[in-house]
Amino acid sequence: MWVSGVKYRLLDLLACPICKTFPLPYYVFEENDYPTRKLSEPVPYCREYCGLNVEYVAKLQKEKLICPECIKKEVAEGLLKCPKCGRWYPIIDEIPHMLPDDLREEKDDSDFLRKWKAKIPVEVLREGKPFNLGVDAKKS
Repeated sequence: MWVSGVKYRLLDLLACPICKTFPLPYYVFEENDYPTRKLSEPVPYCREYCGLNVEYVAKLQKEKLICPECIKKEVAEGLLKCPKCGRWYPIIDEIPHMLPDDLREEKDDSDFLRKWKAKIPVEVLREGKPFNLGVDAKKS
């Protein structure tokens, strides 16, 4: 599954394509700002899950909803991690790469893990599915 641009708003829609777990925890390595973006829908913009506040919308107080600021941000580089099945999905150039295991390339995933090793959770480096850096992976 390929979806364009990882706005925090998109985290309201993404679930693990393998086991359907929602919401997916995420890690931001780089973020882009788009200060001229304007909110075109009423607050709250997200229907179920606020990615920026990392909380279900129903649990948030209205004053904690910062939708007009949230819409101006995108995750440029990062990682989505499924807590249920242990799969991880890279976010590269604002695009989440949420492919099934058989369509993923081990070399590409390993290169991504090495590039962002210092920011990736140790459990992903050691045990992440479908690929990881193995038991000798140490954060540097």
